[in-house]
Amino acid sequence: MKRVRASLFKAQCLRLMSQVQATGEPLEVTKRGKPMVKVVPAVSSGNDIFGFMADRFDIVGDIESPVVPVTKWKVTKS
Repeated sequence: MKRVRASLFKAQCLRLMSQVQATGEPLEVTKRGKPMVKVVPAVSSGNDIFGFMADRFDIVGDIESPVVPVTKWKVTKS
């Protein structure tokens, strides 16, 4: 595991985070020689609600038109 001083991490934070994500190798940030935090790559959980049903079914027919014709609605009759 790579170690880096807190001052260097502060100066190059974005580059170091990108490097951790790309390589998958954790990074330990030290302060006065003592380990303070560990930066590890985030792993997606796969529990994203958007798009989880993609390619699971096909839409057949018109999904916008009402099921009952407008002429049969009670609201339109006076």
